[in-house]
Amino acid sequence: MGTSDTQIDVAGFVANLRALQYREVMMALATLAVVAGSIVFFPGTENVTSGIESTISPGLLALLVVTAVVAGAIKGMLGFGYALVATPVFASVIDPTLAVVVLAIPPWMINMFQIGETDTGLDFIREEWVLMALAIVGTVIGVFFLSEFSTGPIVPFIIGLIILAYVIFQVVQDFVTIEEAHHPVALGVAGLLEGFLLAVANLGPLLPAYFHTFERDAERYIGGLSMVLGTIFTVRILQMALFTDLITTYRLWLGSAI
Repeated sequence: MGTSDTQIDVAGFVANLRALQYREVMMALATLAVVAGSIVFFPGTENVTSGIESTISPGLLALLVVTAVVAGAIKGMLGFGYALVATPVFASVIDPTLAVVVLAIPPWMINMFQIGETDTGLDFIREEWVLMALAIVGTVIGVFFLSEFSTGPIVPFIIGLIILAYVIFQVVQDFVTIEEAHHPVALGVAGLLEGFLLAVANLGPLLPAYFHTFERDAERYIGGLSMVLGTIFTVRILQMALFTDLITTYRLWLGSAI
């Protein structure tokens, strides 16, 4: 990550935040955004589950809480994986489209947090602007598709096949990694499909798999992936809020609370 020092230095963090250092500002803004959303859009105690349209028992609620925590821990360790863990569990309990929309908020926060932690930022955008642009295009198309069509199980099924194919490839190749290989066309296609799949199903294993195989610089790998995913989730949320009826104040609250 951004530093090898694992000690928590609260005074240093506050001092850097007051000095408007990039890392501390990004991490603080990401955290405060969801805290504010949890407070401002709170629907009232009697309406906490009103927008879910599902009868959730205390046991299921506990499962969702644990899932969100575990998925966040996995994302923190690997640089990806929040949506891959959380979305299938949430979609099995609540409406799948609702799960896809609501679960756009937590990954946005985590990726913005990691952008600050890895200090990747503008350097990655300058180097990989084609990837960023194609990811945005894929996201816009995907949000439109989600708002207009019911995808059913076909998209998660395709994503499952992609993950299975990647695992088989790695096993056959004895878990190959290719140091700092760069294939602009393949990277751009992966970014385009990543944006589309994340927008439609909140599941996007293509770009993490590509980076994991071809980009072994951990700082750039995690920071660069967070930069792309943070951009995708930002575009998703803005497009859903401004141009569709997918985002409501209740869904913003639920996503922020998660």
